[in-house]
Amino acid sequence: MKLSIIGTGYVGLVTGTCFAEVGHHVICVDNDAAKVKMLQAGGIPIYEPGLEELVKKNVAAGRLKFTASTAEGVQNSDVIFIAVPTPPQPDGSVDLSYIERVARDIAAAMTSYKIVVDKSTVPVKTGEKVTETIKRYCTAKTEFDVVSNPEFLREGFAVGDLMKPDRVVIGVGSQRPVAAMTEIYTPFNAPIIVTDINSAELIKHAANSFLALKISYINAIATVCEAAGANVQEVAQGIGLDERIGRRFLNAGIGFGGSCFPKDLSAFIKISEQVGYEFKLLKEVQRINADQMERFVKKITDTLWVLKDKKIGVLGLAFKQNTDDVRSSPAIDLCQRLLKDGATLRVHDPKAMDKAKSFLPNVTYVDDMNAVAEGCDALVVATEWDEFKQLDLARAKAGLTHPIMFDGRNLFDPAAMEKLGWIYKSVGR
Repeated sequence: MKLSIIGTGYVGLVTGTCFAEVGHHVICVDNDAAKVKMLQAGGIPIYEPGLEELVKKNVAAGRLKFTASTAEGVQNSDVIFIAVPTPPQPDGSVDLSYIERVARDIAAAMTSYKIVVDKSTVPVKTGEKVTETIKRYCTAKTEFDVVSNPEFLREGFAVGDLMKPDRVVIGVGSQRPVAAMTEIYTPFNAPIIVTDINSAELIKHAANSFLALKISYINAIATVCEAAGANVQEVAQGIGLDERIGRRFLNAGIGFGGSCFPKDLSAFIKISEQVGYEFKLLKEVQRINADQMERFVKKITDTLWVLKDKKIGVLGLAFKQNTDDVRSSPAIDLCQRLLKDGATLRVHDPKAMDKAKSFLPNVTYVDDMNAVAEGCDALVVATEWDEFKQLDLARAKAGLTHPIMFDGRNLFDPAAMEKLGWIYKSVGR
C-alpha cells in the first residue's frame, strides 16, 4: 500500500521503516530539512537497535523515501499517519498545536479520498477535532476518514515491538477504513482490535498510566523492603510469577522517566479532570515517582555528607537502556541535582552523551566506562545498560578515593560487592 508518515521522530521513523520492511511503499515527511537531508544521505538522527540497517535496506529497495513536503506525502499516499510530537503543557495537558498544524496541511493538499491516522499519543476527543479541522480547511471538499491507531513502542526495543506487536488497536468512526487498515497490519500477524475512536485514544493513556503505576508500586515496595531488611528483587520475582501480575515493569530503581510515561500520566490525570473524575490513584503514582529520586539523592548525601567539591562518576545518561533519548531522563535529573549541590561529575553513556551535552554542559564526558571512576569519591549507576554489568570492578575500585557505589538500577549483587570490599548502596535491598 502507499503510505505516508508525517513526523520522523522515534515513533514515525520506526513505524515508516517497519511498514516498508513488510512491503508497503512509504514516504516519511519531516519539516526539519536538515533531518531529511541526513536521512536521504543514509544518516540516522536517533539510536534504536536494528533501525539503521532496516532504513538502508528499504531505501535501497525503493520502498522508503524521505521528504520535507507534506503535500508530496499526502498526494502520493492513500493512508497518512500523523506521528508528530504532543508535548506537555505546564498544567499537564497536551499541546496539540503540531497535530492541528499537520491536519491543516493535510487538508490543503488533499484532492481525493484519504485515510488520516492519528499515531501520536493524543487525548480522547482529538480525533473529532482533527476531523473538524480537515473539513474546515479542505478546499477540495473531498471525502476522508480519521482513524486512531495508537503506538505501543518501547524505545530501545521499538523495531521488535512493531514487527511483532502484542496487539494493533484501530479506532474508527465508520467501517469504511477498516479494510485498508487491516491490510496494512496483516503482515505483522498480530491481534487487531477495532474500536470507536474515543476508546482507542483512551487505551494508550490507560496502558501507559498502568505501567507507570506498576513501576511506582515496586518502588514503594522497595522502600518497605529497605526498612524491613528484605530484597525487592526477590519480592518482585515472587509476585511477578503470578500470571495475573507478570514480572515486567517490576524493577525498582530511581523512578521512571522518558518522553512517554511522565507526559502521558499527567495528560491522563488532566483528561480525567476534564470529564469530571479526580484520578487520585495516578496522582499518588506521580508522588511516589518523585519521592524515589529524593530518596536516592538522600542516600548519596547521607553517605558522602557534603557534596560540595566531591567528584562523582556517573554511569548512564539516557532515560533507559538501548536508546540515546535523554528527554525527562532520571539520570539527567540526578546529575543536575548533584551539580546543584556543588559536586563535579565524570559521566559516561554508551549512546546518549552527545544529546546530553545541551542538558549537562559542565561535566566531563568519558568515552570508556572503566575510566569514569578515576579520581572520584563515589560511583553512581543511573541507567540500566547491560554493558555496565561488565564494568571492571577492580579498576573502578582502584580509581576511587573510596570504594563507594550507589547503584540506582540494582545491576550488581550486594553480597558479592561487599565481599569485594565495596561500600555498596542499591534500591530496596
